[in-house]
Amino acid sequence: MAGARAAIRYAKAVLSLASDNKSEDTVNNDMKLIASTIAESSDLKEMLQSPVIGVSVKKAVLLQVFNNASQETLSLINTLISNKRVDLLNQVALAYTQLFDAAKGIEVATVTTAVELNDALKTQVLAKAKELTGKDIEVKNIVDENIIGGFILRVGDIQYNASIANQLNKLKREFSIN
Repeated sequence: MAGARAAIRYAKAVLSLASDNKSEDTVNNDMKLIASTIAESSDLKEMLQSPVIGVSVKKAVLLQVFNNASQETLSLINTLISNKRVDLLNQVALAYTQLFDAAKGIEVATVTTAVELNDALKTQVLAKAKELTGKDIEVKNIVDENIIGGFILRVGDIQYNASIANQLNKLKREFSIN
């Protein structure tokens, strides 16, 4: 990823500023909003990456879209614009949330299922993942109908694949060997 090191530096600076102002949680919510908004809007993503669109237009759009953001987040946007690095905004937001989670001891568990997780299943996954890691866990659910049923749980470097598709593939390999 081009600019990943710079994005991490900006994220560390914003986290330090937010920590000094006791607003880490608010800024984390802003960063999650920024990352999800950019991920969902191809127009916004293209606008940030475009060398043709002027910085004044980019600044106006960002301040309009994220008008309820905290002062630290608005300062980050202004700093990125003045340093001509506004194209890094998404990477900075993602890096900030990772640094924030690491500082708070929160691990993100990715659960891939064939259907959306309900609250009861989410609670069970949280309990199991916390038991495995000993850390606070935040669950991110990905729906992939190709796994047919079951689930795939990823926490850090650990992956547990209990999907029907995986079991069928194991059977297929077992029969093709014999």
